Amino acid sequence: MSLTSPLILTVAPNGAYKQRADHPAVPLTARALAADAKRCCDTGAGMLHLHIRKSNGAHSLDVEGYREALRVVRAAVGDEMVLQVTSEAAKRYEAPEQVAMVQALRPEAVSIGLRELDVPAVGEAGLADFLGWLARERIMTQVILYDVADVQRWQALRADGTVPDAPWFLLFVLGRYSVGQTSSPLDLLPFVQAHTAAGQGEPWAMCAFGPTEHACAVTAAALGGHVRVGFENNLRLKDGSLASDNAALVAQSADAARVLGRPLATAAQIRARFGAG
Repeated sequence: MSLTSPLILTVAPNGAYKQRADHPAVPLTARALAADAKRCCDTGAGMLHLHIRKSNGAHSLDVEGYREALRVVRAAVGDEMVLQVTSEAAKRYEAPEQVAMVQALRPEAVSIGLRELDVPAVGEAGLADFLGWLARERIMTQVILYDVADVQRWQALRADGTVPDAPWFLLFVLGRYSVGQTSSPLDLLPFVQAHTAAGQGEPWAMCAFGPTEHACAVTAAALGGHVRVGFENNLRLKDGSLASDNAALVAQSADAARVLGRPLATAAQIRARFGAG
């Protein structure tokens, strides 16, 4: 963990649930995602965390839908962004379906929720097989952890060999299960303490809910972590006003990184760091 290393700034522009009724600039189609990604890329985001939707706006893990969205977004941003798909269940998919989607798609990058896949339907042997496949295929994998218990479970799986050695990237989710689903910069401290105590040293990022997202992002950047912002979790700027679009949220974090002396990581730097194939 370096306080001056390039900061990986990821934008999560839509998530599984937000609709245009929540904000007219929430991108739901491949075309809208591509336009949004280009604006965020130009503002400093090196990675895009994207969800795709069905025609009715519902969350989807359809492989062909992902391929089309990735094609359209890639045409807009070229190689200037790492494109990370989600495997999120969103109360619609079971763990074996999530695994099957990732293996069929073989994306450049993916986020996986540990507690969604560490279940009896997959089992530790199945989890080990899947994580081993991700490592062999050199798919940049971000592991989502919701609390200290998740961090400790990840560490135990590392220790017993279920998780192979690979350039994993962790995501600490702040306040997901708190009252009112609100986040505080203080929520980050138990994650960092538990992670640091284990001495494993995987790079980590945070995401947060609500208008305190920016304060949480600044705290993460100051502690040597990385940042994910966007309409998936928050629609408001640091002053509480409604953000015009995702790029406005990216701009806030980019400015904070510069103040802290953290250059923004380029997509090429991200790929080199995580050995993405």
